[in-house]
Amino acid sequence: MKLFVTGIGTEIGKTVCSAILTKYFNADYWKPIQSGDLDFSDSMKIQDWVGENVVIHPETYQLQLAASPHQSAAQEGISININDFNLPETQNNLIVEGAGGLMVPLSDSEFMIDLIEKLNIPVALVVRNYLGCINHSLLSIKALNQKKINLKYLILNGNFPPDTERVICKNIQPKTEIIRISDIENITKENIESITKQLIKIG
Repeated sequence: MKLFVTGIGTEIGKTVCSAILTKYFNADYWKPIQSGDLDFSDSMKIQDWVGENVVIHPETYQLQLAASPHQSAAQEGISININDFNLPETQNNLIVEGAGGLMVPLSDSEFMIDLIEKLNIPVALVVRNYLGCINHSLLSIKALNQKKINLKYLILNGNFPPDTERVICKNIQPKTEIIRISDIENITKENIESITKQLIKIG
């Protein structure tokens, strides 16, 4: 099982959800692009939250500036091309975590959704409740559908008003599974493990 974790925007809990999925599926983890926060990268967080035994595959790009990858790369005189990325070789399950949302630019002409399409693996779309999340969710779902990318999981991260949840969930394909993850006040290895154990069986 290989899965690409993306979100409807930034700071909506992709890394926490990736940690939970990595733990749940006993998977390896790969962050293709780390843009900023190199002193406490998402790979480091996963190792901290999931445990030392988790296999972390190295990033294809580690960029200094905490900004869109195309901007961070340009500042370092680097050009990102999706052909630079290949899935790590592993016999284990693999969780891949993107940067930001689907239309985050890798260059002036290629976007995160193009990388997903190139890697050709199913998607888990992380959604969090905020004013505007319905719009961002439906646009993301529509973009995935247009590219014929398999939306395997819709992850509802945190609590949602029933009216918000209903509209979002009505716009996914019947084959898409819904995963509900409770709010975590303090993100620790113990709390990640506790949430993982609470997940209803997902396949």
